[in-house]
Amino acid sequence: MEVEPGMWETLGVALVTALVTTVGTGWLVVPRLEARKRRIGELHQARDKFLASMLRIVSAGARLRAVQEPAADDPGWTEEMRARVRAERTRWAKQLDEATEWMVDNVETYAPTWPAAVLREMIGTYVAHARAVAISERGDNRKAELLSELTDPVWAVFGSRGWQRGPRLLPRSVQRLEATIATMAAETDRQLAAAAPAS
Repeated sequence: MEVEPGMWETLGVALVTALVTTVGTGWLVVPRLEARKRRIGELHQARDKFLASMLRIVSAGARLRAVQEPAADDPGWTEEMRARVRAERTRWAKQLDEATEWMVDNVETYAPTWPAAVLREMIGTYVAHARAVAISERGDNRKAELLSELTDPVWAVFGSRGWQRGPRLLPRSVQRLEATIATMAAETDRQLAAAAPAS
C-alpha cells in the first residue's frame, strides 16, 4: 500500500484533536454537568419534601380532629388509655408544627422551582400563614382545621400538578386560600376584641 503525502500528518492531527477533545470534555464539561445534575436533584428533593409536608399536615390534622381526648369522667376509658390518646394527639400536633417549621425555614429552596410569580407568591402566602397558625394560641383541633383549609387549595395546585393545567384551576385555588386567610383574620380580630379590657 502506497502512503500518500501528508497522510501521517492528517492522522496525527486527527489523533491529537480526538485526545484534546476527550480530555477537555472530561476536565471541563463533565464536572459542570455533574454539578448541574446535583443542583437540579436537590431542587426536586426540596420540592418533594414540600409536597410531603403538605400531605403530613392534611393527614396529621385529620387524625387530630378524628381522635378526641376522652372526658375525665368517661367510665369507658382507663387512665392509661386516656394518657395514650393524649400522647398520640400531642405527637400529631408536633407533626403539624414540624411540617410548617420545615416549610417556612426552607421556602427559598423550593419556591423558586416553580415557573410563575403567581405560584411562588401563593407558596409564600401559604407557608407564612400555615406557620402563623401552628404557633398561635388556638386549640389543636382548630389549628388542624385551619391548616387543612389552608393546605387544600395549595395542594390542588401543586400536589396534583394543577399548575400545569393552566388558568382555570389557579384563580379558584387562590380565592379559596384568600378566603381562609380572611376567616383567620376575622377570628383573630374577634379574639382580640373579646380580650381587650373595657374602658
